[in-house]
Amino acid sequence: MALILLLSTLSLGVSTGLADKKDRKKEHTVVREALQRGEVLPLVKILAIANQQVPGDVIEVELEEEKIGLIYEIKILTGNGRVREVKIDARTGNVIKIEDD
Repeated sequence: MALILLLSTLSLGVSTGLADKKDRKKEHTVVREALQRGEVLPLVKILAIANQQVPGDVIEVELEEEKIGLIYEIKILTGNGRVREVKIDARTGNVIKIEDD
């Protein structure tokens, strides 16, 4: 179930909204294989880390490929109505940055 949620909510690379089905399927395959090889942590663990740092409701999750590797970007709506973005290293779970969105 977590894998299905992961694949249905994440994008690899910069999402333009214009990617065709073939590109998205390839992205999902890359993410699934990275998860199976243990190169990225499961979404459930990443969300727990993000909520420890910024309590609130998760409103968006992306998996981006950056120079340093795969990075989860989680947007969280806090109790006071602020949207914060938590960037987490997908392999280690280390929090890289927390910023206002």
